[in-house]
Amino acid sequence: MDVASNHILQSGYQHHLMRKWQCGDTSITPEQLVLPVFVTDDEDAIEPIDGFPKQNRYGLNRVLEFLTPLCAKGLQSVLLFGISAKLAKDNEGSSASDPQTPVIKAVKLIRASLPSLVVITDVCLCAYTNHGHCGVLDEDGSINNEASIKRIAEVAASYAKAGSHIVAPSDMMDGRIGAIKEELRRCNLMSKVGVMSYSAKFASCFYGPFRSAAKSAPGKGDRKGYQLPPGSRGLAVRANQRDVEEGADYLMVKPSMPYLDIVRDTKNKFPNHPLAVYQVSGEYTMLYQAASAGVFDLKQVVLESLLCMRRAGADIIITYFTPDLLDWLKEDDTT
Repeated sequence: MDVASNHILQSGYQHHLMRKWQCGDTSITPEQLVLPVFVTDDEDAIEPIDGFPKQNRYGLNRVLEFLTPLCAKGLQSVLLFGISAKLAKDNEGSSASDPQTPVIKAVKLIRASLPSLVVITDVCLCAYTNHGHCGVLDEDGSINNEASIKRIAEVAASYAKAGSHIVAPSDMMDGRIGAIKEELRRCNLMSKVGVMSYSAKFASCFYGPFRSAAKSAPGKGDRKGYQLPPGSRGLAVRANQRDVEEGADYLMVKPSMPYLDIVRDTKNKFPNHPLAVYQVSGEYTMLYQAASAGVFDLKQVVLESLLCMRRAGADIIITYFTPDLLDWLKEDDTT
């Protein structure tokens, strides 16, 4: 059977450089990577996290010990999560903005000791509330949206004042981006601190290991009333649009691999907003455990997963594989 010459494709990717030419802008560099870091108020601790391989909570006195060698390898940004075993929890998450909370202390320490590192702080109430939900609850157990966004904005401002370059609200409350922007304006920080919105965050079962890490699982119910339904494409478009109109500087899709269609939709609709994807704890653990069982090579499958995120439109990749990637990206790869 004759094949028309314009249907011959293999001639265009017979060399590793030719294959790269065919891939467009799918490069992966340290500048695109963000490392999530869990900080605890047990100051000398390194606490392994059950069900989350190679991941730890770090006490304040151990954070620099962990991050400094990574910075020497090219680490450029971290996303901080605070976990307190000492501060009281209540309905409003009052301790989230306490000066003694580990994330505020960590921001100040990192900014002073590793000044080149971009510090992003996750902003949510779930780790600080006595019910484990991401907002303030009414007496009937439902979310009080107005009280929630007021409190979220206060927490974001406290992290901004501590020195965060970017605050990243992950709560998914309606109107929180506008509330945060207004609070930053009131504090004269609106032009100095960026807002990275978890704009398309889905109610996913892939968060399991993270909730163990952050000790933030809901005491009752679930988060399906404010995180997005996994099957909804339209709500993701509307949520991104809402946050763009309220002033978000960066957008995010979370989780990453099962939602690459949403990544592409978001980039197509908002090409001028940098787009982050979060390769969440369940994705990380799934790849790590499968590779440990010999299903595939860890380096190759992680690089493939990130390449596909870049192909879909991601500009920034938040991943627990960042320490490994800093090593892998230094190696010559001619595949």
